[in-house]
Amino acid sequence: MPDFKLPFKLYSYASGDALGAELNQVHIINDKPVERPICFISRQIKPNEARYGAGQMECLCLVWALEKLNYSLEGCAFEVMTYCSTVKSLLNMKTPNRHMLRWQIAIHKYSGSMTIVHKDGYIHKNADGLSIWPLPNNIDNLAYVPEEASHQSQMEGISVTDLKSTFLKR
Repeated sequence: MPDFKLPFKLYSYASGDALGAELNQVHIINDKPVERPICFISRQIKPNEARYGAGQMECLCLVWALEKLNYSLEGCAFEVMTYCSTVKSLLNMKTPNRHMLRWQIAIHKYSGSMTIVHKDGYIHKNADGLSIWPLPNNIDNLAYVPEEASHQSQMEGISVTDLKSTFLKR
């Protein structure tokens, strides 16, 4: 079980065939930081995702991992470890394409608690294996999202109310 008072590290990695992520937590043991795994997730890419470039695939992987691990990460400080510089610049893109814009919006809620850290690819082996040998896209994979569910869009909004008439009823 995670300790929500301790920091998390999220490793994400996308290959040409799959997405993988590992969520770790940093514990202090004998005055040294030690990472302990909390969760591993992976899935095969969908046919429409196969045409994405490497940068888009890595951003997709991060957004997918954040969606799947939201219950552990929301409201907690965490680092995203990635070897792809596109992921690091995702939040600051001035003219993103439609996918990147949607992904910017999806990860914006983590902007106060998430730090994206670049890690060289040859060191970044944690989630790499998960993207090379992914779990199949079927109902037995808890990280799988059926194709029809991925087309449903979520809408977030602000409700405007006349506070005076709502709270000062006579």
